[in-house]
Amino acid sequence: MYLSKGCRCEVVLCLWFCCYLLLAVGQTDPTEVDALRTIKESLIDVNGNLSSWSNGDPCTSNWTGVLCSSTTLVDGYLHVQQLQLPNLNLSGTLAPEIGRLSYLEIMDFMWNNISGSIPKEIGNIKTLKLLLLSGNHLRGLLPEELGYLPVLDRMQIDQNNITGSIPSSFANLNSTQHFHMNNNSLSGQIPPKLSRLGSLLHLLLDNNKLSGYLPSELSEMPSLKILQLDNNNFGGNSIPDSYVNMSKLLKLSLRNCNLQGPIPDLSRIPDLGYLDLSFNQLNESILSKKLSENITTIDLSNNKLTGTIPSYFSGLPHLQKLSLANNSLSGNIPSNIWQNKTNATEMLLLDMQNNQLTSISGSTNLPPNVTVLLEGNPLCSNNNTLVQFCGAGSDNGVNSSSSVSCPSQACPPPYEYNVECFCAAPLIIDYRLKSPGFSDFRTYVDAFESFLTDSLNIHINQLFINSFAWEEGPRLRMYLKLFPIYVDNRSSHIFNTSEVFRIRNLFREWTIQDSDLFGPYELIDFILLDPYRDVIITSPSSGISKGALAGIVLGAIAGAVTLSAIVSILILRIRLRDYRVLSRRRNASRISMKFDGVRSFDYEEMALATNNFSDSAEVGQGGYGKVYKGILSDGTLVAIKRAQEGSLQGEMEFRTEIHLLSRVHHRNLVSLIGYCDEKGEQMLVYEYMPNGTLRDHLSVHSKEPLSFPMRLKMAIGSAKGLLYLHTEADPPIFHRDVKASNILLDSKFTAKVADFGLSRLAPVPDIEGNLPGHVSTVVKGTPGYLDPEYFLTHKLTDKSDVYSLGVVFLELVTGRPPIFHGENIIRQVTVAFQSGGIFSVVDKRMGSYPSECLGKFLTLALKCCENAPDERPKMAEVVRELENIWSMISESDAKGVEYVASDSGTIFSSPHSSSTLKTHLISGDVSGSDLVSGDIPSIKPR
Repeated sequence: MYLSKGCRCEVVLCLWFCCYLLLAVGQTDPTEVDALRTIKESLIDVNGNLSSWSNGDPCTSNWTGVLCSSTTLVDGYLHVQQLQLPNLNLSGTLAPEIGRLSYLEIMDFMWNNISGSIPKEIGNIKTLKLLLLSGNHLRGLLPEELGYLPVLDRMQIDQNNITGSIPSSFANLNSTQHFHMNNNSLSGQIPPKLSRLGSLLHLLLDNNKLSGYLPSELSEMPSLKILQLDNNNFGGNSIPDSYVNMSKLLKLSLRNCNLQGPIPDLSRIPDLGYLDLSFNQLNESILSKKLSENITTIDLSNNKLTGTIPSYFSGLPHLQKLSLANNSLSGNIPSNIWQNKTNATEMLLLDMQNNQLTSISGSTNLPPNVTVLLEGNPLCSNNNTLVQFCGAGSDNGVNSSSSVSCPSQACPPPYEYNVECFCAAPLIIDYRLKSPGFSDFRTYVDAFESFLTDSLNIHINQLFINSFAWEEGPRLRMYLKLFPIYVDNRSSHIFNTSEVFRIRNLFREWTIQDSDLFGPYELIDFILLDPYRDVIITSPSSGISKGALAGIVLGAIAGAVTLSAIVSILILRIRLRDYRVLSRRRNASRISMKFDGVRSFDYEEMALATNNFSDSAEVGQGGYGKVYKGILSDGTLVAIKRAQEGSLQGEMEFRTEIHLLSRVHHRNLVSLIGYCDEKGEQMLVYEYMPNGTLRDHLSVHSKEPLSFPMRLKMAIGSAKGLLYLHTEADPPIFHRDVKASNILLDSKFTAKVADFGLSRLAPVPDIEGNLPGHVSTVVKGTPGYLDPEYFLTHKLTDKSDVYSLGVVFLELVTGRPPIFHGENIIRQVTVAFQSGGIFSVVDKRMGSYPSECLGKFLTLALKCCENAPDERPKMAEVVRELENIWSMISESDAKGVEYVASDSGTIFSSPHSSSTLKTHLISGDVSGSDLVSGDIPSIKPR
């Protein structure tokens, strides 16, 4: 393009104005920019969450998760203060360059899949307050350098694979209040020097491989409130007597630590609320002096305790659980322990099973809110009068879910009724109490609601506890819904952006104060529904005030308007000239582009078929443009995909799809009827699929949910279409963009694979006759469906399509899109497998289904989604296994498989097994397939 000298000057001047405007609002320290780019390069971002990191300046261009200082410092730069990147399905490693973010205060990579070691360079960030790395796959040793972070408040590295000992340098962290290092593989002795940590409130080291002795020096910590060391091995040592001097201690949990000796006199700890010393080898008698009246939980089960049960247990007003099971206690059971528990809302569980107890002293009348378990004691032998005491134990039913009772007319999703029956869009909080000071939450629900709403500065009616459940630890996980404030019917149905920011930051920046009763919390996910999808968490504006910034912007605009008009006219002229040239070239290419079996339509035919592309004919829309329902002159019903200018479908994709579809014909592939390529238009004409896309029917908005057999039939059709492409097309074809929206359904709900714009021909043998196993190509596809191996290596194989189809299979079972509430569906299903709660992710709209068939289908889906391509089945194996499952559906009725509606909340089973999918999914004798072995595939959450 040629511009005159005068025009070039005007363009340069215009660009100068733009640069001036950018510089006026500040820029990020170049060292930190380079560090961020290196950090991104070392991470694997399958879902493209960090795509914004390729554009502009980190602090002024809204880079995902990057929050900066609001003003430039003395060096004239903005600086990164927070990296908040939780729940983004990131893998890879943490680059050592992260230590160059020398002004960083919050580093949050929680709930990702990052591996490698923790960089020692983090110890260089002297401003770091929150180090949050929980829920990853980090391994290696804890760097000594982390012990020299002068203002570190919270270190959360739990739920990783960290090994080695706790560095003695951690004794220097005088500002640290929270050590959460549980659920790792830390070993060795707890450093006695940690007693120097004067600010430490919570020491959570449970579920590691620590050994040696319990340092008596820990009693010198002046602020310690929670000491949680469960599931370590302290080699038969005893509990130090000095621990009775922990005057601030609220919770002492030493479960399964191989401890022996007597129980110290813990009555001297004035506010102790939770005591768990179970599964040790403690002996002698139960402490004889009364514990704190704040105590809610006493678990001394599975020890070697002797003697009698003290009567003072009756004087503990907040007691919820007393477990003395599996000891050698003898004598009478004082009934006054439960006789005063007359408040029906306060539950009490007394577990004294498997001792040597001979009788109950006092009344045997049991209040309805009290459970007493005495099975395995002599008093239960041949005593028919104590049935209520001598039955088998139960879990006391402490998990719960709630619902709002409102008029039958439902709110349009994703809006819901709040407690005042007002339709509003909630913020959904996946929240966990990591070490609560109670055993039964129901008694404290009201107190928790008051605590949290006060902390968030919202009205108590804005909070709804959707469900809560106990997890191993014990930890209490809950799903919370926060609704906009309701005043009257004119109230807003959604939170405004600033309120979303405010609430989110209270959780993410850990500014909610910990409660003595509820203990430390953690935010697992902050879920934004559709009305909040456009909310972007940004940095504060740079140091220029809004008024000054507005003046600069207005001034720049005023000065550039005239120049912009001139430049626009010049560009328009040049584009018109180029358009004429392009039109001539495209018309020439259209004339030469002929394909056997495919019709070439002119623009007028397409306009006539769609009533001049009227809105009433539009049936879909995507990144390429719009899809119209059309009727050709011969009465044939067709779908016309019309690319819009600047669409994602380029000339190459357009030609590729015509070329490939003109060569392939299969009942499970959408047929191409013809194309139009004239007057600057690109259109493809397909057979019409009246039932739309598979994704449409899996949506919550679908009026007619699909049954399990229908879903399985669609899975078989999709797999057969891809099998044809991989094995029967000549040469074979890799689709490269398999997803639910590219699987269309005809009038009989037969699934057909569509959209071949990104497809590639499979490799052909070289001159020596060797067949390459892959095609090297630029990565293209859809986030959530993209094969991670292809993403990393740029090597496209048939297994890449297998991976994507596996994701579609998971969609068929769950009804959820591949990225659901910011989390990958593979991770969600895998976590459900690992926790034994797979039924929680099954689509409740699916109706009844045979459990064995569903189990085999899920196993196949996860096999397809293995990280390593070699561990995935071939498409032929996928089809074979699907047909095997299909053959079982008719057999299941004859075998008496029990069908249970998925929305009943009941776990379904078959007469062959009463176990859930967690323990036995499928048998290993599947005829004609070596795909499955009877075990759940080992899939690591991504």
